[in-house]
Amino acid sequence: MYIRHMRFVARTVLIKDNNVEDGLKVLNRIMSDEGFIDIYRRNLYYEKPFQMRRRVNYERAKAIYNEDMTRKMKLIMRTNRVNPWIGCL
Repeated sequence: MYIRHMRFVARTVLIKDNNVEDGLKVLNRIMSDEGFIDIYRRNLYYEKPFQMRRRVNYERAKAIYNEDMTRKMKLIMRTNRVNPWIGCL
């Protein structure tokens, strides 16, 4: 129950001084970050099953690649290790 409430609060946009345009910009940014706009655009038209499989497989492969690259960059950029270059003197 508490998590649902926090999700609702996170999606609530407060408008100051009747400035609706800035509120819409913030709302659009929140929705695009959470992927609502992508889901909406995908559901505008029918997506054939083979296209859906291709898209899902591509997204999985991209997520795995990004995870590996992130891990590799964290290892390279790590500077506060006792011996940053293991095996070298």
